Amino acid sequence: MKRSKKIYFPLFALLFAATVLLPACRGGYSFTGTSISPDVKTVSIDYFQNMAPTVMPTLSNTFTEALITKFRRQTKLEFVNGDGDLHFEGEITGYDVVSKAVQANEMAALNTLKITVKIRFTNSLDEKQSYDQSFSAEADFSAAQSLDAVQDRLVVEIVDILVENVFNTAVANW
Repeated sequence: MKRSKKIYFPLFALLFAATVLLPACRGGYSFTGTSISPDVKTVSIDYFQNMAPTVMPTLSNTFTEALITKFRRQTKLEFVNGDGDLHFEGEITGYDVVSKAVQANEMAALNTLKITVKIRFTNSLDEKQSYDQSFSAEADFSAAQSLDAVQDRLVVEIVDILVENVFNTAVANW
């Protein structure tokens, strides 16, 4: 019986400390990886037009909605039309398929779908964090498959990578 009291007391003390002391800490750490200033209250995200030479009709909506969803899920910022404390605008500038891994018979064994997005991010409360930058991501697929057969899956995969990179560059500040 004495042995169990010795085990429970340190566990209770640790649980108490975690419950009482950790919420009082107001450092820059967050479990989502963001370090958004408490002064930032709003975000606005403009629709990303597809200006790429090759256009996938649903890509603009897919990218814009994915970026909005990322901010809704990982921040408590209020969405506003126009200029939020954080503001994103830009366009899709590239949607390209490139052959890779050419074999001896000069046929490609692998193709790559690459999407590029130009982002203009404005942090109206800290201009040093604003940026104007292009982000690219890509995914490979077998040359034996047509782009039509894999396009939807690849676009979702690539958009997820792009959104993660845009989000982290804007608010992770590692």
